Amino acid sequence: MHRLFRFNLSDKIIKMKTVLSEDHRLHFPKGELFGGQLVRPFECPERWDHVVNRLKAVGLDDFVAPGDFRRDGATRVHSENFVAFLESAWSLWAKEGFEGEALPSVFPARRMRQREPDHIDGKLGYYAMAIETAITEGTWQAAAASAAIAQKASDLILAGDQCAFALCRPPGHHAGRDLYGGYCFLNNVAIAAQQFIDNGAKRVAVLDVDFHHGNGTQDIFYNRDDVLFASLHGDPKDAFPHFLGYADETGEGPGEGFNANYPLAPGTPYSKWCTALDDALRRISAFDADALMVSLGVDTFENDPISFFKLKSDDYIDYGKRIAALNLPTLFVMEGGYAVEEIGINTVNVLTGFLEN
Repeated sequence: MHRLFRFNLSDKIIKMKTVLSEDHRLHFPKGELFGGQLVRPFECPERWDHVVNRLKAVGLDDFVAPGDFRRDGATRVHSENFVAFLESAWSLWAKEGFEGEALPSVFPARRMRQREPDHIDGKLGYYAMAIETAITEGTWQAAAASAAIAQKASDLILAGDQCAFALCRPPGHHAGRDLYGGYCFLNNVAIAAQQFIDNGAKRVAVLDVDFHHGNGTQDIFYNRDDVLFASLHGDPKDAFPHFLGYADETGEGPGEGFNANYPLAPGTPYSKWCTALDDALRRISAFDADALMVSLGVDTFENDPISFFKLKSDDYIDYGKRIAALNLPTLFVMEGGYAVEEIGINTVNVLTGFLEN
């Protein structure tokens, strides 16, 4: 056993700190393209409010501010050019005199040059993976604060806490080494996982339980053997992001065998979903990780407006307990969940299930 962090989760955990920031409100586009219409974004600020209110209601109100964003942590998993693009995108957009929010209008498709243009319209298409995710005046500050939340939560565990919750908004798991989209700009969970590696962890596991495949996290760690990535998600034949997340994607080079995808069909109930979860947890246990990062999306809920699994609120308690049984230092990083009225209940049910195990 090489584990850097040692503790026993069988000893009752009384508290879990939550790292959060009001800076998330700086990012809220006026609309997103959905079904051919411009609609109010599903990824909205009140998602955060419902989670915070539920944390307070159950007594998990030990809130911590993130502190400053450490840019060098982001460039450990993202390309320097990509981070520089995110920092400058709004100013370049505004400099052109455009009055709307920054959205791509052209992409480097098959047999076109994969070269970053100088003009912001081309840069957006070069770095974007989808067109639902607008960049606004406050997007960079919000994204940097979200990454800082994951960094601070990692600090807590590295300093000895058994677990922590990074209430990140905007989310991050669709952001790859040099691409954004799916509401994501910086990959918060990947930044956290790399921070553990940089601070002495030999192996880190990332478990993605969001409905949508964590294509960005897979992209970042696909050729590495020090991070095991396991994702349960809607089959990409039927679900966003469509072009990654198949079961035959198992890693590349040194990373072969360290990427595990569990694509699941429309209408999947908890009984089938948790069978896949148990297999992912078995893989994580065999991996002998020093720490576990959980990309916590609760858009697996039966009433989520843009997903198609059938989990019920009580199911989140149960799988929180299953995750706790790994007996690993665990960082939960907030991702998706768009049934806004229930997002607080479902998210916090995972955390309380984990703490009650």
